[in-house]
This record gives sequence, structure tokens and C-alpha cells, in this order.
Amino acid sequence: MAIKVIGAGFGRTGTLSIKLALEQLGFGKCYHMVELLENPQQVHFWEEANQGKPVDWETLFQGYQATVDYPGYRHYKQLMQYYPEAKVLLSVRDPEKWYESTYNTIYQAAPSLGQKIEMALKLLFSSRLRKLLRVFKMSGGVWKGDFAGRFEDKAFALEVFHRHNEEVKRIVPAHRLLVYEVKQGWEPLCTFLNVPVPDIPFPKVNERDGFQSKTKELLRTA
Repeated sequence: MAIKVIGAGFGRTGTLSIKLALEQLGFGKCYHMVELLENPQQVHFWEEANQGKPVDWETLFQGYQATVDYPGYRHYKQLMQYYPEAKVLLSVRDPEKWYESTYNTIYQAAPSLGQKIEMALKLLFSSRLRKLLRVFKMSGGVWKGDFAGRFEDKAFALEVFHRHNEEVKRIVPAHRLLVYEVKQGWEPLCTFLNVPVPDIPFPKVNERDGFQSKTKELLRTA
């Protein structure tokens, strides 16, 4: 089974709704950050990708037909080359709303001091927790790397957001690319993927309110 859809859009651009939509259209399973959080033993694949090492994409994506969100979007160019028949989906959103949403969810997801102490006491006994912490360390590198430690500088963060989207549009051939907002619903997505429009509502998922609590629960139960 090969990847048929490569998500190149940043997180907080409706990627979880898109994941569910793609799965309902038959492009499932769809890889998303939630997959990595639930399977932190996969972190070594993404660490290798970040280091520019060869990655066994077939093993990582066994059973998957699509990928969206972090960490996949950071490697869309490699995935395009490895899966030359795959189409690329650039999910976008109003930049101001994207920044506000990202700032109040992903950016605030770090554990508290008390939780760090609790986790430190469990590290020797939990292989899963050690791997989960590697996932959070890796994802935290986005703020230091892609955003140069300046995510709280809104103008700079928006510039990075725009620059990434323009790069995708410049690099991906037009026939392989769809620039898409979830508010557009099924029609453009189904036309792009050459599948029928389903007679069901487009999935709308907003985990904003529970984002931090879910992250902390993962760490607590690891």
C-alpha cells in the first residue's frame, strides 16, 4: 500500500478534519500527529528524517494511504519523490486565525514543572514515556528551528507561515497540488482526488478546548 495523498500544510489548518475526510473517502488510514502520539515508538523514523538520513517509509506508513499535519508536512518534498504518483494537499487558513489557534494550543502544550518532576521519576520504568518525551522534544524543535525561537513575534511567525505556503506552491507541480481550506467542503477535495462526493456532512473537528489536557493525559498515563 502506497501513500496517495501528502499533506503539506501546517498544523492547525483543519488537518484533523481533513484526516477524517480522507479516511471517509477511502484514503485511510491517514497519518497525523495523533498517530505518532499514540505510537511513540515510531519517533526514530522522524528523527532520521530530520537528520537527513534514509527513512524506511514503507515500514512507517504500513497500512496508510495518506499523511497530513506534523511531522509529515515538514518532509513533503522527500515524500513527493518517494511517492511520485501521490497528490499534494496544502491546507491553508486565515493567517490571523491560524496564529491565534496555534499559539493557544500547540505552542502551550509543554508540561508544567510538577509534571516534569513526576515524569522524571517514571523515566527509568517506562520505555513508552521515554519515547513520548522524544516526540515532544522533536516537535518542540519546530519553534526553535522553523520559527527561529521567535514564534511569539507574531509578524515573524506569519512570515514563516506565508513563506512555507508559497514554497509549496512554487515546488509542487500544479497538476499534483490542491490549495485547500476545510470550509470549502467536499467538492474541491473530491474533484482533486477524482472520487465521488459522499452524501454525508464534511467532518468538522475542533479539539482546541481539550488539546492541552489530552497532551498532559498522554504523559501522565505513559
